[in-house]
Order: sequence, then structure tokens, then C-alpha cells
Amino acid sequence: MHVKVGVKVLPHGDEGWFPQYMTEGSSGADLRAAVAEPLTVEPMQRAVVPTGLALSIPAGYEGQVRPRSGLAAKNGITMLNSPGTIDSDYRGEVKVILINLGGEPFTLNRGERIAQLVIARTERACFEAAEGLDETERGHGGFGHTGM
Repeated sequence: MHVKVGVKVLPHGDEGWFPQYMTEGSSGADLRAAVAEPLTVEPMQRAVVPTGLALSIPAGYEGQVRPRSGLAAKNGITMLNSPGTIDSDYRGEVKVILINLGGEPFTLNRGERIAQLVIARTERACFEAAEGLDETERGHGGFGHTGM
């Protein structure tokens, strides 16, 4: 099944930059940098990078923006809020918060692929007060509770 997502190309974007699946089995569609000129991100610095796109995601779905593994492995470039969430009622520009965790400055050029967009189904929860919670084997075990 294909979910229809409206894509508006903003004035600083490019018609050829619609989110694009690179292979038949890709879960994420690539997003590109709509920077006017090369942008250098120094080690341990972050940058909010525009994509030049706004989306109309249907109710009951969200857009999940995720890092690209190649940028992370080769250059130490990842996303701070990973995955980033695009709510179905958001109509502003999609922007990606990149951080350089590598040891060298990284220069990003216009049109480079910077992140992946996954469209996922969501459910709304009904939160209600509870006097107690059901017991589980894990119980209160938190971070690292199962060991290394």
C-alpha cells in the first residue's frame, strides 16, 4: 500500500528534490540540503539544515527523519533528535538538525543527501490514571538492567 504525501517545493528548494527511495527495498526516502552556499559544520557543532520542502502527511501517519548511515560512518555526521518527528498537521519546512561528531570540519553542499524520511502509521493513546500497574518480569529495571 502506498500512502499519498503532498510535497510542496519552497522557493529555495529544487523541483528535482522530492523525497526519493534509492532502491526498491528502501524504507527511507532521501532528503537533500537546500543551502544557498556550502555550509561547514565544525567538530562538535550543529546546524539546522533546510530541505526546501514542506509536506502534507495524512492523519494517522507521521514522518520520521533519520540519519544517513553513510554520513555517520564516513564523516561522523548524524542528527541530534533522531528520529525527528514530522506531525501530520505540520505544514512548515522540513529541516534537519545535523551535528558533526567527527574530528574534522564537514562541508555540506547544495543538493547533498542529508537524511532519510520514513512515513509511519501512528496510534493515539488514551491516557488514564491508575492506582497500580500490572506486574512484569522486567519490573523497574531501567538503563542497562540486562547487563552488557
